Amino acid sequence: MDLHYIRRGTGKPLLLIHGIGSSHRSWDLVTEGLAARREVIAIDLPGHGNSPPLQGEVSVRTMADAVTGFLREKGLLGIDAAGSSMGARLVLELVRRGGILGAVVSLDPGGFWKGWEIPFFYHSVRLSAQLVERLQPVLPALTGNPVTRSLLLAQFSARPWRVPSRVALTELRTFVPTGTFTPLLQNLAYGETQKGTPAGSVSQPLVIGWGRQDRVCLPRQAKRALRLFPDAHLHWFDRCGHFPQLDVPRQTTELILSVTDHVYSPRQRAPEEGSPARPKVLAGIALVVLAGMLLYSRRRHSGR
Repeated sequence: MDLHYIRRGTGKPLLLIHGIGSSHRSWDLVTEGLAARREVIAIDLPGHGNSPPLQGEVSVRTMADAVTGFLREKGLLGIDAAGSSMGARLVLELVRRGGILGAVVSLDPGGFWKGWEIPFFYHSVRLSAQLVERLQPVLPALTGNPVTRSLLLAQFSARPWRVPSRVALTELRTFVPTGTFTPLLQNLAYGETQKGTPAGSVSQPLVIGWGRQDRVCLPRQAKRALRLFPDAHLHWFDRCGHFPQLDVPRQTTELILSVTDHVYSPRQRAPEEGSPARPKVLAGIALVVLAGMLLYSRRRHSGR
């Protein structure tokens, strides 16, 4: 598979895999810190960024096949890796297949939802992508304002007003329904379920990181991920939503480097029950506002 990628820095190679509707730019806030000690290879998944789409089925399985083919072609099998969101699920799938990756950090992986969490994930993400598509002409102004930037990113960030406007704009430029995004979102929610690994079968370091205020992959899902991957350690990020590389980039950099250096020490503190009131309220207000904006946009469009 011919995937677009960037290479930065020197040292032991490190693969970075972004989430759905994103690109290698998702790692911009941590790339420099990682490249100071690693040769960073950040890819655009098929149908994302500058990579061509897959021919045929678009699913987690075929995305994992494409990444495996890329690594084999480049002579990078056994590379250490970090993944975010859907990319976090992909690195877990590659761990499950065995012999593809070395040490792995999986940040807020999707695929461990149950019951009402499934339609919640699907429809909230779909609604956000549809709205962002309609807001493309005014995104620079919206992301440049801390208030509107917070509304747009409240689902994904615990402190969206602190995400740099340029980073927010870059992320939202690509977070739109496409021929890859739409079937992939459907597959993530309602398609194949993630399989795990038997205890004692994973010899390389494996850490699953989770934001305590994740409102896409809810923190309760972390226990399910550990049941499927019992050799993994769970690392909690405080004051962090779905994307640790955006909310806590320094901590994210430190975690990835410590795991891939084989010196990670698991944190013993148990996860907090619930989330602070303000982020919950902000997320609720944001979803209502975004839904209203999308409905208004649709009515205007249909009235023309």
